[in-house]
Amino acid sequence: MNKHKILASAVVAVIAGSAHLPEGMAATVVKPATSRTVENAAPLGPSRFIVKYRSGAVERNNSTAANQGIAQAATRAGLQRALSATAASAAQPAATAALMRRMGAPGWSVVRASRALNAVQAEAFMRELRANPAVERVEVDSWMVPTISGRANALVPNDPDYAKYQWNLLSTASGVHAPEAWARSQGEGVVVAVIDTGVAQGNPDLQANLLPGYDMISEKLVSRRDSDGRVAGGWDQGDWVEENYCTQLGLRAHPAKDSSWHGTHVAGTIAQQTNNGQGLAGLAHKSKVVPIRVLGSCGGLTSDIADGIVWAAGGQIENMPVNANPAEVINMSLGSETPQACPAFYQDAINFAVSKGAIIVAASGNSSGDADTYTMGSCSNIVLVAATGNTAKPAGFANKGSRVTLSAPGGSEFGKGTVSSFKHGYIWQMINGGKTRPESTNWLAEGYSGTSMAAPHVAAAAAMVQSVAATPLTLAQMRNLLARTAVPITITGTVPPPGSVLPPGPSEGFKAVGMGAGILNIDAALVELANPGCSLDLTSCEKPCDPVNEDCGPVLTPVALTNKVELKGQGGSEALYSFDAEAGKVLSFMTYGGSGDLSMYVSHGKAPTVAVSDARSTRSGTPIETVRFTAPKVGKYFIRLVAPASFSYSGVTVVARQ
Repeated sequence: MNKHKILASAVVAVIAGSAHLPEGMAATVVKPATSRTVENAAPLGPSRFIVKYRSGAVERNNSTAANQGIAQAATRAGLQRALSATAASAAQPAATAALMRRMGAPGWSVVRASRALNAVQAEAFMRELRANPAVERVEVDSWMVPTISGRANALVPNDPDYAKYQWNLLSTASGVHAPEAWARSQGEGVVVAVIDTGVAQGNPDLQANLLPGYDMISEKLVSRRDSDGRVAGGWDQGDWVEENYCTQLGLRAHPAKDSSWHGTHVAGTIAQQTNNGQGLAGLAHKSKVVPIRVLGSCGGLTSDIADGIVWAAGGQIENMPVNANPAEVINMSLGSETPQACPAFYQDAINFAVSKGAIIVAASGNSSGDADTYTMGSCSNIVLVAATGNTAKPAGFANKGSRVTLSAPGGSEFGKGTVSSFKHGYIWQMINGGKTRPESTNWLAEGYSGTSMAAPHVAAAAAMVQSVAATPLTLAQMRNLLARTAVPITITGTVPPPGSVLPPGPSEGFKAVGMGAGILNIDAALVELANPGCSLDLTSCEKPCDPVNEDCGPVLTPVALTNKVELKGQGGSEALYSFDAEAGKVLSFMTYGGSGDLSMYVSHGKAPTVAVSDARSTRSGTPIETVRFTAPKVGKYFIRLVAPASFSYSGVTVVARQ
């Protein structure tokens, strides 16, 4: 039963999915998930944080605005959700956060959570506070959160259909290197909005990873609900059409088609429950999905889609509640069926979401055309994704163009591949089996192909990156990171025919054109993210020096500091100091005076690095830094001062006080 697209006018968006597996090949039924017991509960940590608001920001002086941003950060971090007991942590009630007081230092304020947070929650809350453009810095009050690093074995999920179907995740030749990446991140703490057909309610292999969404469709002819108007939930009611059903909306004649459950499939690629012994796997399977329904029978109006983008990012829509879980990543597997410039209000909606810190990932389209001339490809401020098949070559249906950022597995053309063990090259996820409306007990694995299937791989990758990033990446940084770590697509075989989107070239080894930087490699992206040699915009990285096998230059000799004795006139680009500390007395290290820019890194017992330290102070554009330990250890502390690349500092005073 092929899923034919409904042809629409310029104001109607269409699903970017291309092909649908024949009914006879969809057979896997899943069982309800089981719960786990609690062991070795993790200790709790801080409840107070110190935030510096930027000069000129409304939040700097307006407590109402500050509390709004703090509350939004708390919901994005998931603090408003009570936590069930797990093997790693005890059950915890929901938490809130609010402005506690202003500090004497200009711009700084104390923010207090309603209860102590564990280490994961504290890091997530701080990350979300930093995502607010009004915030310059965030610190923990009273103690520093340690940086934990390590590497686990690659995860091999026990989902029964993972190894049989999901080449897109596990193939080393054409997949996204998910098993290795899962040892580094699984998307925990990140919210992804899926703007699509909604999600079929009750999917036993997805429902636990869903947050409340919204159905933005106001026309009951399109929504298939009983009345007009928007409603909470974001549940897919089906997008089937009878023959010529859409002509009553002014669209042209068409055949009948069954419901696609497209949004359920897309959401599954992002966050299908994984390693739970049932069904299939999702890439960022510890992230949460907010389903936003904008496509129904006959498609969806761009006005509803634009409102969906704004609502997803936490914006106010008339007569609607604000999204309680603003998205850090927004997936849009939809677009125009024919060439169409990006509408101005679309672009405004996208720009708003990006200004709130969201990363928008969009499908390039399935018309074998120039992606630059279609919506979404003609829009700015997005990550545009083309599709490849299970042979690591461009999918013939995919729109290609200069605005494509990178590619990801979307299935072979018409689902046909050469690796029979991977079910003919489709992208597989769990969907509802209803022909029209959803059926509560009818769930099955189904294979699709299209750029719709490629985009959620990249959205999931963005969630995995944001989950472990010390500070959330901007759109530009995310694009740079994913592009520079992608695997180039090399074409072998015959010279492209005249009129092909690929230019003439040699018969072997020429690079695919219009597919962006190559195929997504999420493991490489996560490795690069942790590379201290990367530039701030992630456009270039240098491998850290290996002192065992390389000449790493002169080793810094620490200069001893004496308690409360100022060491004046310090300058250069890097220096190392030491201090013998006592226990039971507050310990502070400070730099002040002079000019230039520097950052301070401090560790006990060994010299710190930019990547690894017990504590740090990294104010931008100033040589004034402070690190304080309220409960220091006995022994030697090492203090490293480092100027940014191409910068230096001079005339600075360094002092330790205890």
